[in-house]
Formats: sequence, structure tokens, C-alpha cells
Amino acid sequence: MTLTKSDIVAKIHELGFTKKKSVDIVESLLEIIKGTLEKGEDVLISRFGKFCVREKDKRRGRNPATGSDLILKERRVVTFKCSGKLREKING
Repeated sequence: MTLTKSDIVAKIHELGFTKKKSVDIVESLLEIIKGTLEKGEDVLISRFGKFCVREKDKRRGRNPATGSDLILKERRVVTFKCSGKLREKING
């Protein structure tokens, strides 16, 4: 099962916050993370993991539908590396 944003809001609501305040908390957190990543900075959440912005060079690719070659533009991607603590929890 996938954890959705509404599931996170519901969990925060269970802690005693109003539904609106719970939505505001989640939205604010996500906006902070997105804004930081847009600036090209990493986001480190202790004991959880690190979101990193990586630069990808332009490269050759191909259209899988037609098989024709093309050049993929330079771009930035977000990667995630989980912390050792999280890895231990996941693997038991």
C-alpha cells in the first residue's frame, strides 16, 4: 500500500491538530523541501535520509516507439539516499 499525502494529513490530525492545521503543516513542509531543491540545495533529514539534486549531462538516447536516435538535454534530477538508521529499520 502506498502512503499518500492525505494519509500523512490524517496521521497528523490524529495527534490532536485540526484538519486544516494538519493540511497546512504538510503543505508547508513540502513547499520548504521543494523550494530548497529548486535552488539546487540538498535536503538532509536526520535519521531518515538525504534528497540530493544531481546534474545530468546531455546524452544520446533513442525513442523507444520509433527507434530513432536523439539527444537528451541536460537536466537536474532528485535522488534519495536513506540513512543508516532507516536502512536498519527496513532490514530488521
